Amino acid sequence: MSIIIPLPQKRFLFAFLPLLLFVSRSFAQTHHTIDGTVRDAKTGETLIGASVTVPGRIHAGVTTNAYGFFSISAPDGAVTLVITFAGYVPDTLAVTLTQNLTLKVGLTPGESQLQEVVINAGRRNDNVIKPITGVQKLTTSEVKDIPVLFGEKDILKTIQLLPGIQSAGDGNTGFYVRGGASDQNLILLDEATVYNASHLLGFFSTFNSDAIKDVTIYKGGMPAEYGGRLSSVLDIRMNDGNNQKFGVSGGIGLIASHLNVEGPIKKKKGSFAISARRTYADLFLKLSHDSTTRNSSLYFYDLNLKANYAFDDKNTVYLSGYFGKDVLGLKDLFGLNWGNATGTVRWNHVFNSGLFSNMSLIYSSYDYNILINSNNDNITIASKINDLHLKEDLQFYINSVSKINFGIDVIHHTLSPGIINTSASSSFNSLDLQKKYSLESAAYVSHEWSPGSKWKINYGLRFTVFSVFGPGSFYTYDSSGNTLDTASYKSAQIVKTYANLEPRFSASYQLSDPSSIKFSYTRNVQNLHLLSNSTSSSPTDLWVPSSNNIRPEIADQIALGYYRNFSNNGYEFSTEVYYKILQDQIDYKNGAELIGNENVESQLLYGQGRAYGLELYLKKKFGKLTGWISYTLSKSERKFQDINADTWFNATQDHTHDLSLVGIYKASKKWTLSSTFVYVTGNPVTWPDGKYQVNGQAVFLYSNRNGYRMPAYNRLDIGATLEGKKTARHESSWTFSVYNLYGRENPYTITFRTDPKDPSKTQAVQTSLFRMVPSVTYNFKF
Repeated sequence: MSIIIPLPQKRFLFAFLPLLLFVSRSFAQTHHTIDGTVRDAKTGETLIGASVTVPGRIHAGVTTNAYGFFSISAPDGAVTLVITFAGYVPDTLAVTLTQNLTLKVGLTPGESQLQEVVINAGRRNDNVIKPITGVQKLTTSEVKDIPVLFGEKDILKTIQLLPGIQSAGDGNTGFYVRGGASDQNLILLDEATVYNASHLLGFFSTFNSDAIKDVTIYKGGMPAEYGGRLSSVLDIRMNDGNNQKFGVSGGIGLIASHLNVEGPIKKKKGSFAISARRTYADLFLKLSHDSTTRNSSLYFYDLNLKANYAFDDKNTVYLSGYFGKDVLGLKDLFGLNWGNATGTVRWNHVFNSGLFSNMSLIYSSYDYNILINSNNDNITIASKINDLHLKEDLQFYINSVSKINFGIDVIHHTLSPGIINTSASSSFNSLDLQKKYSLESAAYVSHEWSPGSKWKINYGLRFTVFSVFGPGSFYTYDSSGNTLDTASYKSAQIVKTYANLEPRFSASYQLSDPSSIKFSYTRNVQNLHLLSNSTSSSPTDLWVPSSNNIRPEIADQIALGYYRNFSNNGYEFSTEVYYKILQDQIDYKNGAELIGNENVESQLLYGQGRAYGLELYLKKKFGKLTGWISYTLSKSERKFQDINADTWFNATQDHTHDLSLVGIYKASKKWTLSSTFVYVTGNPVTWPDGKYQVNGQAVFLYSNRNGYRMPAYNRLDIGATLEGKKTARHESSWTFSVYNLYGRENPYTITFRTDPKDPSKTQAVQTSLFRMVPSVTYNFKF
């Protein structure tokens, strides 16, 4: 297998290659390498981010990668390894090194969270040591006790309780990271892109927590292997399944039920996991006396599938997939359904003790369909995006202080912006919008290096090439949206190509054992753009690629942070400041039509943005009471020549204050109590400044874009979990929760109308979704 690295990458790699050779040569004479995989001893699940250290040796510590693999150097002779992972009993291995060695390590889960104070010795200060800024990790154990709407555990709702990550509001799983738009977040499920992560118009996310093993979000300083979005990367990994015994678990709630089945394909060699979830609100509709309600649809389902098999110590294959669909329908009058489908095939290969490879072939699809039946008009509207993705990632472990990551990444995008079919009796014409084809390619290289006992550095470069090609007709527009030129291109003929370099740098300096400062600079480029003229994300929003009119969006972000742990690493504290500059941002002309518009690019405006803020985070990790406090003070602004007279204005996602409090209290062996409180400054909105009459009808007058704000949002949720009697074969629990305990009427929308009693006056009408929502869920496992 050969990998071609573009010229800028070669120069970058050659720039530090002599240094790498010097470092590796200084270790090669007296050191050998220990590599292996760390797993859960009871289930065989690989453990991501487990620490492997050699006590008493400076720098002698590494963490396992996304597949549980590690590689560490040590001198000849007797060596002691300590392997730790949060919530697991640490393992100590004594080996004698005379040559390179491969190990299989199994860690046993701790009996309770309280034990973590004792059992989680070792590198519990990874948050201080690692050089990456703006990274947060969550485990399913942290998610399971947090009270949420209808009792459904939700990863996307939970990450919105972290600093720098802000909710788009009730009824919306979209989220904003450090002033970026919701489409500027790359969401990955087992490496496959998820384009719409919402169910039921945003009340739930597409991620069934039963199927999830690890969640990592990068808000800044993301490594060079990630690209394609400006603001963040949400990397979600699915469970591999138990490779030692069969098991069934699930839960039954008021609105949804879920089931998980897992077991070995061949004991200790391969496993599978199947997780399914479905809501059944539509079943309650059948009880209605109204025929329209009785024949309506309202449900969603998820299906997560995964299997893996280790052929030997060097070769493992993974297969995973996700299928989800939402169905909303009002009898036969209106219907809306949308869904995601992903599939990933991965091959892990260990070339030797220092070189690890992962090759992936990935399929990702998102589509929506709208059905409208009104009198003689029968209309169906469909849109779809398909990706075929090939990537190769390699990790070269030079020694315990130096590692190179490099690889290639190629994605073929096919976007179908709209197919409109009408009946013969319809007054509207059918329309098939031209498909958009593009190829997004990247090569990257990065270096993780510890040049001294206090420094850790991660620097790299990503080189991206994006090409749009035919067949089809392509228009060129002037700044007013008028057509200047039309050109036709044949199949595979290139229309436009953009090439961009994305440098990445992050470093940490350890002030003392429990404290450090970190700095990062990151450039990101985005070539797929979401067009939406609503204040919140919708399943019918439209994705478009960069083109001869739409330039790639670019973001440059710098961040500086201080990290400090207290009480033997039982408390984490961090504060970060960031500043982000955004180029070629996209907005829309007033009254823009996005759906079914062949010339949608003529409706767009291009400008710049900036975002900056302060993030504070304090977390208690162990003991009877755990949880965290997060606060963000931030500003996000945009500037467009044709909006607000070319002056800076608040972006839709601008939230001045964002406060979250999370508490989880282990009251006894059976009872766990929890609560969350959130306070967020209201979204900027555009409201009318006045009105005038036209033919007896009131017409509202709008001036400045986003010149007003919605009322502030705040909410308190509480929850309690009762553990049932646990046996060797069975365990169960009941989860009770109340969403919005004090019944706060947070605004979902505010609209304006003429006062029917006094036409000279205007009424503001607020719509709120939830006042107080109790829920109960029964969970079981056997």
